[in-house]
Amino acid sequence: MTKIYHQTFGKGKPIVLVHGWAMHSGIWLDFARQLAQQYQVTCIDLPGHGYSENIDAFTLEKIGQLLVDSLPDEPSCWLGWSLGATVVLDIAKRFPDRVHSLILLAGNPLFVQTDEWNGMKLTVLEEFANQLTVNCQATLLRFLSLQVKNLPDYKMVLKTLKMALTQCKSPDKETLLGGLEILKSEDLRSVLSDNKVPACLILGGQDTLIPINVRKNLLQLNSEINLNIIDKAGHVPFFSHERDVLTIISDFMGNQ
Repeated sequence: MTKIYHQTFGKGKPIVLVHGWAMHSGIWLDFARQLAQQYQVTCIDLPGHGYSENIDAFTLEKIGQLLVDSLPDEPSCWLGWSLGATVVLDIAKRFPDRVHSLILLAGNPLFVQTDEWNGMKLTVLEEFANQLTVNCQATLLRFLSLQVKNLPDYKMVLKTLKMALTQCKSPDKETLLGGLEILKSEDLRSVLSDNKVPACLILGGQDTLIPINVRKNLLQLNSEINLNIIDKAGHVPFFSHERDVLTIISDFMGNQ
């Protein structure tokens, strides 16, 4: 079986943290320790990321199965950031008995823009895919810059992100391209519209990857969604606005 790395902190209601594209579970470390003052927090590496082993095809079907098989057989709150949000939505769809609730952090159930849905332009994702084959490291650094582009203290946040990224070897190109393909092709809006699992969404008002106008689409999809906007945050609110994110999570978990 493919080795999936994870580490757990604290005691209480279980929360599983799933990181974003090209990252690893170490990105959560400081945030996880704060969250672990109230909850049992597990940080897990996606296949081919951090200390987890590669898989031959980086698809949602394989990712979700590996993650749930690697953790205790109990319902948990699954918190996904960016690509991780797509992963946890898929887990909620295919393994409902393992999902007590969902927290989507800077995530979008349909990542790409369509005529009726606000998202990232498909051409931007395709450009990332093309650039990966030319200069992988430069593409990753550009992606980091986009995440913090509009923040007043972006240089400091970007430096922290770069340091976190270099703590582990970057995923290989096939894994990175697989992650982009998931973002390009997956549509998991039905998970939220079905309203079968409590869901909390946390968006940044300055996020350059998840357009803030998607909140209208989300509320039309399900008016009962717990939707939170941190006005001055970008794509990494757990870095730039840690206290705000922790408060939102605590309020949401307190009602579950």
